[in-house]
Amino acid sequence: MKRILKASFIMMILAMSFLLSSCKTEKTDLKKIKDLEFTVVEDADVPEELKELIEEKKAEPFKLTFSNTDYLYIVTGYGEQPTGGYSITVDDLYLTKNAIYFNTSLLGPPKDEVVTQAITYPYIVVKIEYIDKSVVFE
Repeated sequence: MKRILKASFIMMILAMSFLLSSCKTEKTDLKKIKDLEFTVVEDADVPEELKELIEEKKAEPFKLTFSNTDYLYIVTGYGEQPTGGYSITVDDLYLTKNAIYFNTSLLGPPKDEVVTQAITYPYIVVKIEYIDKSVVFE
């Protein structure tokens, strides 16, 4: 019985040390190298595979990236909203030493504006030239 407990304890210690040693944290450098040029992509121009991903996730707030050989697409969705009239602004899109930083804001409809009285799912898709770096959503 003691042997089984001892063996179990050793296995737990080995498993924990393996899990802890295999985790990697990367310190991100916030110093801006340059602002990145981007294009806001119209729905008709979004790649089909990306459209499917957005459709699956749009009911809840989401953030994702998608790339092909030439471009990196960065997407932020704000989930279900009770009416139309929302817009999204890109507040920051810039390059640092080891990451791309992306920040957006959801703007509600103006109080005096007549808006669609239906549930909407606002999201924004921006396209930049492909850069092999992680995207940090702020």
